[in-house]
Amino acid sequence: MTEAKNGEKLDPGLRPFKLVTYFSFSSLVVILAFTLTLSWLISANARRVMLKQSEEYTLLMAENLNQQVFRRFVLPTALRYGNIALSNPEQFESLDRIIRGIISGMKIDAVTLYDSSVNIISYSTQEEKIGVKNAGDNEYRRALAGEGNSLLTYRGTMLNLLWGERPGCSLRTFLPFRQVRESGEEDGPIMGVMEINKDLSSEYRNILRLQGGIVIASALVGLILFLILLAIVSRAGRIMEERARERLRLEEKLNQAERLAHLGTMVATVSHEIKSPLGIVRSTAEILEKRIEKIAPGNERLARIIVDETVRLNDIVVSFLDFARPQQPKLALEDVGAVLATVLMFLETQLAKQHTELECRLTAGLPAIPLDKGLMHRAFLNIFVNAAQAVGEQGKITVTTKQASQDFIEITISDSGPGMDAEKLARIFKPFYTDKRKGTGLGLAITKNIIDSHHGRIEVESAEGRGTTFHLFLPARA
Repeated sequence: MTEAKNGEKLDPGLRPFKLVTYFSFSSLVVILAFTLTLSWLISANARRVMLKQSEEYTLLMAENLNQQVFRRFVLPTALRYGNIALSNPEQFESLDRIIRGIISGMKIDAVTLYDSSVNIISYSTQEEKIGVKNAGDNEYRRALAGEGNSLLTYRGTMLNLLWGERPGCSLRTFLPFRQVRESGEEDGPIMGVMEINKDLSSEYRNILRLQGGIVIASALVGLILFLILLAIVSRAGRIMEERARERLRLEEKLNQAERLAHLGTMVATVSHEIKSPLGIVRSTAEILEKRIEKIAPGNERLARIIVDETVRLNDIVVSFLDFARPQQPKLALEDVGAVLATVLMFLETQLAKQHTELECRLTAGLPAIPLDKGLMHRAFLNIFVNAAQAVGEQGKITVTTKQASQDFIEITISDSGPGMDAEKLARIFKPFYTDKRKGTGLGLAITKNIIDSHHGRIEVESAEGRGTTFHLFLPARA
């Protein structure tokens, strides 16, 4: 059994259900992990697509550039000068003019030409690179062998969209620069290596934004699903716990009812066996009292003590029998105010002796309600007797009646006594519980049984030093 908030023991069957709460948190982690993996796969695929498209575009452009440079520069220059020498300013300016004219408007950052015999940059649209050696590295050697290849360079990640250096990406494509035949086919000898640099930063940032959008959207969806799941789990958990508590309360009531049934059977049996000899003792003591009065006047008080104690003992036995075998109410339409007046008239002498102030605020014109006059008289009497004992000398008892609702009449009985703490308040209707030196502890238990048999309810408010108030709600209709 597990411990509940109010100290009740809960069924261990609830524990697996509570694990669903941990599952909901785990599901959030799984969703986030799946989101990150999905965004990475999508961004990786987008990069591959971007590289492939850019390579294809660059290859077409390089083919066009190769033919244009060969036909417009290499052939005329070879015919005019006999050889190609880019160290010649005139040749260099001619090549530069042709290349810049071709790439104009094509979003190309730079075009670089490498010598075929030495890994050195012979020409570049970026002048600072001209003459740099060994800049081609492995890509240059692969292109020189006739294999075109590309290299993507990334700068920054998705987080750089929020702060830091802006993300960027550049594509370097290395292609063999070949002689072009008259038919237009580029299958002649390799004259050098051509490098085309293209800035793909804009496309790369779009991919990162897509990746970020996927992460945010998936995280929001995951969070919403998590909150919905958590709400369902929490509500279901509360319902299950409440049902478990209710079941435990019903089991406790059932066990208590069984115990009380056994106890009632025993009490009824014992009380019945005591009642007959007790009546004989009482009648014998009364006869003995009369004889002693004649034979030895002044000593009859001894017999009177026996009579009084048998009367008190008989009242206790009757209380036991009433509790063990509660009577079914015989309902009839009665004026609850009249029943209260009868009870108060019966208690008038006792209240006057202990100088208890009685304040009655009985609402006139209340409708007659179905009740058993005799049983309700006894219920009211038990509460008033307890109130009178609680207030003692110079106390005050207040009784009021009102129409609480269309369905119930409310009777309120308050006293100015010392009140009760929470522990006593929780036990006052339990059979045989009493804090008095005399009494059976059955008065309020019998009262509650009577109110319950009328399909009403009884509530108590009390605090130490602030008195006690009983609220009785009786049905206005059968």
